[in-house]
Amino acid sequence: MRDINKNKMFSDRLMWFQWIFVIAVFIFIGYLFLVQVLDVRHFRVKAKNQRRANSFVMRGDIYDRNGIKLATDTVYFDIFARKEDFVHTPEELAKILAPILKISQVDLTEKLRQDVSLISLKKNVDRHTRDMIAKLNLREIPMDKKSIRTYPQGTLAAHVLGYYNFDADVASGVELTAKDKLENVTDTRDLEVTPKGKVIYNISTDPIAATKPIKGEDITLTIDAAIQHVCEKELMKSIEKFKAQRGAVIVMNPRNGEILAYAVYPYFDPNNYKSATSFQIKNWTLTDIFPPGSTFKIITVASAMELGKINRYTKINDIGKIKVGWWTIKNYDYNKHPKPGMIDLVYLFEHSSNVGAVLVAQMMSKFEFYDMLKKFGFGEKTGIDLPGESVGLLKSPMKWDSSDHATMGYGYGSSVTAIQMVSAVAAIANDGIRVTPHVIKYSPEEEAVKVKKVQVMTPEHARIITNLLTESINNSNSTIKSDSFNIAAKTGTSKKPKENGSGYTNKLYTSIVGYMPSSDPQVLIYVIVDSAQGYEIWGNTVAAPIFKEISTQIAHILNLQPDKQTVKIKKEKLGKGE
Repeated sequence: MRDINKNKMFSDRLMWFQWIFVIAVFIFIGYLFLVQVLDVRHFRVKAKNQRRANSFVMRGDIYDRNGIKLATDTVYFDIFARKEDFVHTPEELAKILAPILKISQVDLTEKLRQDVSLISLKKNVDRHTRDMIAKLNLREIPMDKKSIRTYPQGTLAAHVLGYYNFDADVASGVELTAKDKLENVTDTRDLEVTPKGKVIYNISTDPIAATKPIKGEDITLTIDAAIQHVCEKELMKSIEKFKAQRGAVIVMNPRNGEILAYAVYPYFDPNNYKSATSFQIKNWTLTDIFPPGSTFKIITVASAMELGKINRYTKINDIGKIKVGWWTIKNYDYNKHPKPGMIDLVYLFEHSSNVGAVLVAQMMSKFEFYDMLKKFGFGEKTGIDLPGESVGLLKSPMKWDSSDHATMGYGYGSSVTAIQMVSAVAAIANDGIRVTPHVIKYSPEEEAVKVKKVQVMTPEHARIITNLLTESINNSNSTIKSDSFNIAAKTGTSKKPKENGSGYTNKLYTSIVGYMPSSDPQVLIYVIVDSAQGYEIWGNTVAAPIFKEISTQIAHILNLQPDKQTVKIKKEKLGKGE
């Protein structure tokens, strides 16, 4: 009886297990029906998404103002070997690939014998090499497509363009400031690919879209490649002649702030920026500050003129030297001309009178002078569309002592960047309106946002300063004096501070800033050379000859019309046959 009960209990349990199993089977069948029939669309989309890949995206190109290509993407390929897919021996693959990759068969065999899943054979091969390998249909040799940023003009405008590294997403120059625009892609196309990256074509696949890469927006610069080349060439000549450490030339249209050339020495090749030193890559005209020297006298006189402290006919008693606090300030030519006496403003500029500049500065209170310097843009960024700009060094007037106030007048009380000097003097050339300097050519809508205009001084006062500077050049024996053009300019020489900021070295900054034709300024040129060696190192002997060569060639490139009356009279006589 007990055995019968046990058998019945076992049979009942077995039957329940069978029912559970049958129910589970039906549930599974129902699930499969639901997945494969009723909910098939969801899984098709999911599968499609696993095969989806974005089209190959390239950065936009960069052009100069005349359409010359300065930066572009070049497509290259990295060649690999996938160990798990080997159907050939390392020796066989090496024999096939060595001639194509231009690697010795022995070295390639050694690479292919590495005990790693993915072996890098060669990077950055061109499309022709890639196509030769593709024709061999070697399943164990995958190839990755990538872009490398290339610069067709080599070192030209390197500090403006900067560089770009795709792998690390590191950039400088315009490549950094215009990154969003260069990478802005509106035409996106999704493609389906195999695990090895090959496109899966179907009826809806556009064969052109599948092979044509998508590009970001192109950028046009304000830079003129011809003027840029002239500036770099002439700067290099002077650097080599005087064995100088650094130098720069900036050419700008003062009317609209467009920079036509921006040469910064030492140069570097952005195609091979990894081999360049940080000293070469740095755009020191934006980051480094220095005492501007006598070029700053333009700002001192302009500030006093705008404040009504002086006028066109003001005379100043230049006694050759003056004591301020514990310091005695002398004119640079004190030994030759110890007491010039009553001088006008033309003489102040022509003979670069330190005493005259100090006396003009002292006519303004320190707060008045400071406020004018701020209007000219000192102590703040110009807003140029390049990275790394410094604000310079302009102390609060609350911290000025009498020597600060005095030395500020002739370019030693503050420290500036090269682009600040360009921007400030350009305001005078532009009838008193300071315009944001820029290297990118903007649309009218972009320009309204990015390019600011600030009225620094009245047009009348700005024109007086221009006339004073022009007369000082025409009255002198300056290197930059022209038979065809009136040029408003001022040279400068200043001692180079020690790196720790305490005292000065025996090195000099030599510079010149000027614009032409002064009757209707079209170009402003700023030249600075750091640590020129030799005798008679002055702005007029080092920087001015560079200015002369560049201004002469720019006049031809831009077809500037001469504005000197003597030239006009001569042309009229020639026209009459005289």
